[in-house]
Amino acid sequence: MAWVESIQRAIDYMEAHLLEPISLQDVAKQAHVSTFHFQRTFTILTDISVGEYIRRRRLTLAAQELMQTSIKVIDLAYKYGYDTPEAFAKAFRRQHGISPSESRKLSGMLTFYNRLTIQVQLKGADPMKYRIVEMEDFQVAGMKRSFSLTNDENIKEIPKWWDQVNNDGTDDQLFRLNNGPIKGVLGVCVDHKNDKQTIDYWVATAFNGDPPQELEQMNIPASRWAVFEARGPVPDAIQKLWKRIFTEWFPTSGYSHAGTPELEVYSSEDPASPDIYSEVWIPVK
Repeated sequence: MAWVESIQRAIDYMEAHLLEPISLQDVAKQAHVSTFHFQRTFTILTDISVGEYIRRRRLTLAAQELMQTSIKVIDLAYKYGYDTPEAFAKAFRRQHGISPSESRKLSGMLTFYNRLTIQVQLKGADPMKYRIVEMEDFQVAGMKRSFSLTNDENIKEIPKWWDQVNNDGTDDQLFRLNNGPIKGVLGVCVDHKNDKQTIDYWVATAFNGDPPQELEQMNIPASRWAVFEARGPVPDAIQKLWKRIFTEWFPTSGYSHAGTPELEVYSSEDPASPDIYSEVWIPVK
C-alpha cells in the first residue's frame, strides 16, 4: 500500500501548509511522482482538482474561524491567501452561499469540506479486464498542444480540444491514416520532465511513414503496458475505468507507473453506443 501512503503524505502536506502558498510541484514531491501524475491521480481519486481541494479547505476553516472568533474579515482574507477582502467575499459566497458578514450573524447554512483520507476499496465481484503487453517503440502522427498545469488549465482545456477535433474532421483523418500496431485514434499524454508546469497532449494515431504536412510525429518508447478494457459510452466509461485503475488495481498490482506517455485508445464506433470498446494503456514497471 506504499502508493496509497504516498498520496496521503501529499494530502497531509497540503493540510499542514494551508496558511502558506502551496505549489503543485511541492505537493507532488511528497508523493515522489511528477507534478502531472500527482494532479491526475488526485483528480481521479477525488473528482476535484488539487487547487479546488485547497480552496475548499481554506474556506471551510475560514468560515469556522469567522464564527468562533472576532477576527476582522480583511485580516481573515489575507490569512487565507486572498489579495483583497472583495476576492475573499466572492469566493466565500461561491462556496457557502452567503457572505462572510451573514455567516458571522449565523443567518445561513455553511458548506463544510472535511480533511481527506485516502481509503482503497478492494472489490472482487466486478472484475477488471486487462492484459500485460510488451511492445517495441512505434510512431504516432497527429496534432500536439501544450497545456499548463497552473490553475488546472489542462483539466479544463483538453476536453474542449477533443470537442473541436471531433467536429472539424481531424479524427476522421486520423482513422484513415492509422496503419500502426494500435488500432484507433489515440489521446497521448506526455509529461515534461524538465518543465514541471506543462504537459504535451496529442490527438494522434499509430502511423508508419511520412505523415501529411499538417501533422507532427512522435516516437512512443518501447514499454511494458498494462492495457485495460472499457465498454460503454465515451467519455463516461473511460473516466470510470481510470478511477478503478487508481483505486483498485495500482494499490495491489505490484506495478507502478513507468513515467512515459500513456494512451487512451478510441474506436470509430458511435461514442454514445452502450457497448463501444475503448482502452487505456499505461506504461508500467
